[in-house]
Amino acid sequence: MTEPTESMEPLTSPSGTARNPGDTGTAQRPGTFLDDAALGRLRPLSFTVAYRMLGSVAEAEDVVQEALTRVSQTPDVRNPDAFVTTVTTRIAIDVLRSARVRRESYVGEWLPEPLVGPFPSLPVAMATPSPDVARHAELADDLSTAFLVLLETLTPTERAAFLLHDVLGFPHSQAADVIGTSEVAARQLASRARRRIAASTTAQAPASNSSENSTPAHPRAQAQPPAQAQPPAQTHADTPAPARSTRPRSAADRARAEQLVSRFLAACEDGAVDSFLELLTEDVVLTGDGGGNVPQGMSIVRPVAGRVTVARMLATFISRGAPLHFERALVGGEPGLLIVADDAVGGGLIGTWSFEVSDGLLSGIRGVINPRKLGHLGPLADLDRLQAALRRELEERTAARRAAAHRADDQPSDS
Repeated sequence: MTEPTESMEPLTSPSGTARNPGDTGTAQRPGTFLDDAALGRLRPLSFTVAYRMLGSVAEAEDVVQEALTRVSQTPDVRNPDAFVTTVTTRIAIDVLRSARVRRESYVGEWLPEPLVGPFPSLPVAMATPSPDVARHAELADDLSTAFLVLLETLTPTERAAFLLHDVLGFPHSQAADVIGTSEVAARQLASRARRRIAASTTAQAPASNSSENSTPAHPRAQAQPPAQAQPPAQTHADTPAPARSTRPRSAADRARAEQLVSRFLAACEDGAVDSFLELLTEDVVLTGDGGGNVPQGMSIVRPVAGRVTVARMLATFISRGAPLHFERALVGGEPGLLIVADDAVGGGLIGTWSFEVSDGLLSGIRGVINPRKLGHLGPLADLDRLQAALRRELEERTAARRAAAHRADDQPSDS
């Protein structure tokens, strides 16, 4: 793989306009290196690139550290934003290749490490100005759990080509330089990535879903800038097929998603199966990620599908009476929940729930409870202590039922 060079041409923006490297605010005099302030400004950009590529906060932070070290040692960088993106992507490709091998032996379903909270300080791409509401929503799409799960269907180079071109706005020629391939190959990689994503989202959509409710796999996947127009020989397979909406696309959609989370919280308090049934699509899927690092019985190993089955499982989970509560939060940029242990068992984070929304109902629920994926979010709950409390609760309930049965047996009959 070719090492990045500082002579990269200025990056073109998604609108096809070439950026002046001086616009980045960190152009350097000949023979100079980027200072700490410039490197600090590049860190959020490097992280968003690495996290999109890897879906792992810990791995992304390692990549950022290595990338910024290399950037800091390179003199006369003409376009710091483009350069750090190049270096970060190349390192992330190598890390993802080795990570894929580890994930093949992962216990249960692998889900991305969750990001919690808003992302106002993270640049959308290439040091553009602070995003407005619409651009912020697109950033949330890029970082959402649902989108990152779709990216897991791609090879490392397909993922890089798709993210560089469709998300970050690189021309195919510059994406090719980053990946270390030809422009034709980069175009084909991005095209295959779109088809894989479209196939994955279409496979999830129910047959009754109408086209007017459909959206592309990514908000910018279909509307490419004029400067990046494909040659006449392009086939329809090069563009993504429509897929059902799984992400809030407007303020109204976001408000409806927030309302669904409120109703889900109310269902958790009620604990009845019917309360959950009202919120779920027929083909809803519940996925849990414990990674084999939680006490037995605290996480599902395989996804559970179907409205009735998922509703019953959720109701059973609530009925156990675990000493925990839920807190609302943005998980992967979308309305979600934090599962937090009560103070009686030491407090701390147990896990996160993120939701997919389709046609006003929940079509996907993804829970991350693997403590190795949650450490960046703060203090974690003691799961062994929590399980011990659950056992005590079960024993007390069992004893109470037996006592009630004995009292009923001791009552004299009317005859």
